[in-house]
Amino acid sequence: MENPRPEKVAVVEEVKDKFQTADAVIITEYRGLTVRDLQDLRTSLREAGGEYHVYKNTLVRRATASLDLELDEHLLGPTALTFVGSKADGTPGDVVTVAKALKSFAKSNPLLVMKGGVLGDSLLDQAALSRLAEVAPREELLARLAGGMAAPMQNFASLLNAIPQKMAYALQALIGLGNMGTVHRA
Repeated sequence: MENPRPEKVAVVEEVKDKFQTADAVIITEYRGLTVRDLQDLRTSLREAGGEYHVYKNTLVRRATASLDLELDEHLLGPTALTFVGSKADGTPGDVVTVAKALKSFAKSNPLLVMKGGVLGDSLLDQAALSRLAEVAPREELLARLAGGMAAPMQNFASLLNAIPQKMAYALQALIGLGNMGTVHRA
């Protein structure tokens, strides 16, 4: 493209910047969805930390080519990009939650198709996105980790508590045996 228009250059730069700053990018096809459907989808994704944008495929190809990303096979038909970044409150978005929101929306709106994406340096296909959407949410995984770390400490504390307790029972039994051998004279 010789002498590209400034608007197109700005869009390519915007897409490059979003790819570089996002934790993940999920590519979807939205053929046949209404404007209202897309608004609902954007709202649910925003809550999870995702931004849903529609760009011209040719401009996205230029941006991804400059980033050495091979996504051309996913950039066919009406394509939208979901960038996973920060939530509205500034907390980090969660790739799993965004993938779950897309999958949930696709169940009730089969016209939305998850095609592929990028997570860190890895390219994701449709199957990988589906598996990603089945992972437990971050909060649940952290709770499991905390529980797993606390269990051995609780067992150790119980063991340490049991040692003096068993010692006291043993001493009490010895005292009881010693009293049995004593004869009381009246």
